[in-house]
Amino acid sequence: MGNLINIKVNINDKDYDLKVKPNTLLLDLLRNELGLTGTKRGCDTGECGACTVIMDGLTVNSCMVLAAEVNGKNITTIEGLEKGGQLHPIQESFMEEGAIQCGFCTPGMVLSAKALLDKNPDPTDEEIRVAISGNLCRCTGYTKIIKAIKSAAQKMACV
Repeated sequence: MGNLINIKVNINDKDYDLKVKPNTLLLDLLRNELGLTGTKRGCDTGECGACTVIMDGLTVNSCMVLAAEVNGKNITTIEGLEKGGQLHPIQESFMEEGAIQCGFCTPGMVLSAKALLDKNPDPTDEEIRVAISGNLCRCTGYTKIIKAIKSAAQKMACV
């Protein structure tokens, strides 16, 4: 089975003790080993953002991170946003504002929005554009996505 590396990682508020191959990507660990298929495989070059997750508060392309590098880290995937059967306000806003078309980019967009709103609860349109600039969408034209993120910011401010 080759050399395996022991890692301890918290994913979606659950602790894992795992053994991974040195060349295993975080994307493959999430999808293939843990069944967290909301993280999408897109370009495999870190250009499209479909595989975006949050690692210790920062967005990363999971296709560019080795699983061994997440030892001791906290990871949030799209599956980690839903709590007790309730969608996160960002997810609700994406649905309400029509920011979901084919849905392939949506997990990465939502997680990029979450990372932004966690740091800046009242971003400008330009700050939103910068925050989602690593996420490509070919369906919506981004206008509805920006509107959804602004709406989510307002919802979260009221909580």
